[in-house]
Amino acid sequence: MFSKILIANRGEIAVRIIRACKEMGVATVAVYSEADKDALHVALADQSYCIGGPEASESYLNQNQIISAAIMAGAQAIHPGYGFLSENARFARLCRKNGIVFIGPQPESMERLGDKALLKELIKDTGLDVIPGTKAVSSADEAKKCASSIGYPVMLKACAGGGGRGIRLIRSEEELDNAYYQAVGEAQSSFGDGSVYLEKYIYPARHVELQILADEFGNAVCLGDRDCSLQRRNQKLIEETPSPAVSEEQRERIISLAVEAVKKIGYVGAGTLEFLLDADGNFWFMEMNVRLQVEHCVTEMLTGFDLVKWQIRIAAGIPLSFTQNDVPLSGSAIECRINAQNCGKLEMLHVPGGPFVRFDTCLIMGSEVSPYYDPLLGKLIVQAKTREEALRKLRAALCELVIGGINTNIEEQLCIVEDERFTSGNYDLTFMGNR
Repeated sequence: MFSKILIANRGEIAVRIIRACKEMGVATVAVYSEADKDALHVALADQSYCIGGPEASESYLNQNQIISAAIMAGAQAIHPGYGFLSENARFARLCRKNGIVFIGPQPESMERLGDKALLKELIKDTGLDVIPGTKAVSSADEAKKCASSIGYPVMLKACAGGGGRGIRLIRSEEELDNAYYQAVGEAQSSFGDGSVYLEKYIYPARHVELQILADEFGNAVCLGDRDCSLQRRNQKLIEETPSPAVSEEQRERIISLAVEAVKKIGYVGAGTLEFLLDADGNFWFMEMNVRLQVEHCVTEMLTGFDLVKWQIRIAAGIPLSFTQNDVPLSGSAIECRINAQNCGKLEMLHVPGGPFVRFDTCLIMGSEVSPYYDPLLGKLIVQAKTREEALRKLRAALCELVIGGINTNIEEQLCIVEDERFTSGNYDLTFMGNR
């Protein structure tokens, strides 16, 4: 096991990782930008290093500075969290070159699975149904030919995408030229890779994902499904597990297929298989995220397994100590993402409590919401024996949560969880478009 880990991230996920390390008896090293010098993760870590200016490119994406900090601190491993460098194969190679363990998949695996168009070719051989689509297209004209063959509407997506960036819905050929150049530009600026591909637009549909853990000894388990259909502009707002749209029979079948697929492609680490669930109950594979997801904690609340600790153990060469039969999937857990709607200074914070209520955050009194980073302030998660009980608990917790001095989406989240379409479980990806 590692004795010291550097966390190459910020915000609530950096705090989350530091807490897991402390519980494991592992020393921690924080890195921070000039804008984050007073951040909670800096205060909680055993050591901390400023690695650059407020822009992410100057700090949290500065690979050489992060490696230098790890070497100076004597860290044996680096946990990238999510976002930033978490799916960067070059950074994983740089870690390896300097004798540091990257807590995540091997760079070769990231390269092979990170190109979403190529990944679909691998998944086709595992028994999972893949959304009809293309490999990377090199021009708007090629995209038009492919779209005509697939049939409109189509989705244009970044091959190296994530977080809803580099995605465009195209309903006709007239829309394609403009959408193509917008998607390419956004993909290039967000991921340093402007390649895009096309896939058939499945409608109506729900976004359902499966959480996987796999070790280097060939063991793999699925920690259930998450419904992530509550989205605005491809950004998730609410996640719940299990999905109210998936029957026990469907769940058992897709979990079995997913676990076998992960074994066949030789994946090691924490990962997420993402699907569209159509109106006929068919699962269509979209992509795989080879990192920890923002919404991992809703799965932790339901199953009791600490995903961050297991990421660390797997990276240290420790095999999974449980099987699929040991994963409890009863009850209900729901998460609301609490986002800032303006920059400002935190003047008051009251966090809801009670049994099975969790608020993952980096907020402390006087915290400044910076314009340089993601607006996520925290994640409010509840768990109960039934979905109905979980909804009541979530409403109460949202009403109790107070974040003063910063405008947030708390009221909007409360409206969503009180909406009959959500309370009935009868919602899909169009929900926010109808509000």
